[in-house]
Amino acid sequence: MGKRDNRVAYMNPVAMARWKGSSQSVGPTIQDYLNRPRPTWEEVKKQLENKKKGSKALAEFEEKMNENWKKELEKSREKLLSGNVSSSKKKEKKKKKKKKSSRSSSSSSSSDSSSSSSDSENKRQEKKKKKKKNRSHRSSDSSASEPESKESLKKKKKSKDETEKEKYISKKRKKIHPEDKPVSSESSSESDYEEEVQARKKKRCEEREKAKKKKKKQHKKHSKKKKKKSSSSSHKSE
Repeated sequence: MGKRDNRVAYMNPVAMARWKGSSQSVGPTIQDYLNRPRPTWEEVKKQLENKKKGSKALAEFEEKMNENWKKELEKSREKLLSGNVSSSKKKEKKKKKKKKSSRSSSSSSSSDSSSSSSDSENKRQEKKKKKKKNRSHRSSDSSASEPESKESLKKKKKSKDETEKEKYISKKRKKIHPEDKPVSSESSSESDYEEEVQARKKKRCEEREKAKKKKKKQHKKHSKKKKKKSSSSSHKSE
């Protein structure tokens, strides 16, 4: 199927207007514009003069306003300058006061420091004296208490030994019959007690020696292990 023909014939608009005839105009024509009322040269001169007068009045008004602004600016400048001068004077006065106060404070601080240093020295001397007195009292007390403490310790040891002996003897007596000889039983019980005390001391000494030997052996083993580890690490690094 062929394409549809959408072409339209060209129509000249000027030719179409001529063919239709003259149409009625709605707005003003060129002739009306040319025949409009115009001012004369004299009227134009008057208008220019009036414009110049108006501009002169504006210029005068602007000059007056400028003069007023200038006066106001001068007044404000004077105020600011006077304020700056007064502020500078105040600052100088404050600085002088600060200097005077710092001098007075430094003098007072020096006097206070001297007084405080003298007070601290007096306090230190008093403390030293008190410490010396306390030490002297303690030394006298300790010297008096030392022989008493030694004597009390000796007495306590003796009392403990006696009590232990009595307990051991009482146990032996209970085991022995009442028909036996009492003197021989007492002497034998005392000898047995002394033998047991010596045996206990020997056992304690032996246990201490064994513990020391064990510690030495453990230390040797640990040192050997350290040496082996260090030698193996050195071989690996090589």
